[in-house]
Amino acid sequence: MSAAKNVKTRIRKPREKDGNEKRLKAADFSAARPAAASRRSAASTLGLQKAAYALSVHDPGGLPAPGAPEIAFAGRSNAGKSSAINTLTGRRRLAFVSKTPGRTQLINFFTLGAGAYLVDLPGYGYADAPGAVRRHWEMLVGEYIAHRDSLAVVVVVMDARHPLTALDRQLIGWLRDAGRSTHVLLTKEDKLSKQVAQRTLSTVRKELAALCPGASAQLFSSLKSEGIDEATRTLSRLAMHKNKAPPKGE
Repeated sequence: MSAAKNVKTRIRKPREKDGNEKRLKAADFSAARPAAASRRSAASTLGLQKAAYALSVHDPGGLPAPGAPEIAFAGRSNAGKSSAINTLTGRRRLAFVSKTPGRTQLINFFTLGAGAYLVDLPGYGYADAPGAVRRHWEMLVGEYIAHRDSLAVVVVVMDARHPLTALDRQLIGWLRDAGRSTHVLLTKEDKLSKQVAQRTLSTVRKELAALCPGASAQLFSSLKSEGIDEATRTLSRLAMHKNKAPPKGE
């Protein structure tokens, strides 16, 4: 996996859209929620419960024009990314949970009720993936991370039993170099004892502080629906920050 900043292929000008196509309006996140907000309040801030499929992109030239804040999910194949998206949105099959890891090689966009996008990036690290597939992933995801103006935050999904693999670290290096807000979901928390889970979280946070200063991490379980409140509050805050107008003169 090469560093995103070294990817030479530039994003082509987005293709012209049908004049009748509806454009997303930037979300109004002016009213921040308190830290003790309920799951429903946090989710409604982003409109997670209203997530709907919008489009799929196979190459950077097909990306829609930047505008509304984008919350992207990335993760190693079989780390539980699709299940996490489905849990956060309260939908069973919004993101397809494939029995064949690494099957999906598209960037999938979903509209959110608050006028933002949820973006499902293709998984990485599938051992049986052909070299051409791996190179396509590097080009597509590398370009998106390095140059996407409307990208608000990247959620890196990791299996809590096997966090910070070599490929996870390389992806986080991309995010650090691109100056991207990063939040780590340590999924499958239910597979660990509470003591081991907390120790894993502490270790990951400590390593992230060195790998990608400013990145945050939390435990998450799709099976037991744990960690939803913390995740939705964090994503709402980061999307709100992205949507703030720059000070005058900038």
